[in-house]
Amino acid sequence: MTFLHLTIIALIQGITEFLPISSSGHLILLPNLSGMADQGQVIDVAVHVGTLGAVIVYFWSDVREALFGTGRLLRGKVDTRGAFLALCLAIATVPVIVVGFVLNLTGLDDAMRSVAVIGWTMIIFGIVLYWADHTGAEDKHAEGWSLRDAWIMGLWQAVALIPGTSRSGITITAARRLGYARHDAARLSMLMSIPTIIASGTLLGIEVAADADAQAARDGAIGAALAFVSALLALTLMMRLLRSVSFTPYVVYRLILGVILLWIAYT
Repeated sequence: MTFLHLTIIALIQGITEFLPISSSGHLILLPNLSGMADQGQVIDVAVHVGTLGAVIVYFWSDVREALFGTGRLLRGKVDTRGAFLALCLAIATVPVIVVGFVLNLTGLDDAMRSVAVIGWTMIIFGIVLYWADHTGAEDKHAEGWSLRDAWIMGLWQAVALIPGTSRSGITITAARRLGYARHDAARLSMLMSIPTIIASGTLLGIEVAADADAQAARDGAIGAALAFVSALLALTLMMRLLRSVSFTPYVVYRLILGVILLWIAYT
């Protein structure tokens, strides 16, 4: 794989992973619309590892607290904020793991990888995000995350397995509908991405480990590094903008892209 091809994939993954515009949808569209070869699962795993590193670095204080809390949680103790955060993240991750396993087992995940599906989900869930963002209250904050809200957001996160939905977009939508302020909704969404990316990355990693070679490993390392940098920059910019800007610009982008994709799919 050429360095240019790797760079394009890493930039797409890094920029779109945490923005509510669907990274998986853009990665599926790249070979479909550009004529480039499909990057394969090794590169998919690598760029996801890169974005995972970015969110861990950006939210390190929360991640460190959850890591220490996980040890207490495993001992059956939920007596610290870190332990409770770890419990909430675990609960929020269960639905996407179960639904993802079923889709992978039945082959439905591959059946949904089409331009038409991505076009419709871009539009539909863009409208849902706009509705939730402009009708949801802003009286809840990330520090008050509850088990009930974690479960509800986890159920919404499972919907993101439909290409084009956007994992960050659908979880932010759920959080805004539950009444979390924009910045806090994004923060919870990003924290939820950590166990989800670890789970999906581990599954894909096991599948491709036997086929990986030195060249694939080199390409993967380059892709991961580029994705890390681009994801960290995109995440930093979005979190800063959310203090003064709504999610409307992302909704507009989704609607425009969705209309273009439907035109391509049906003409």
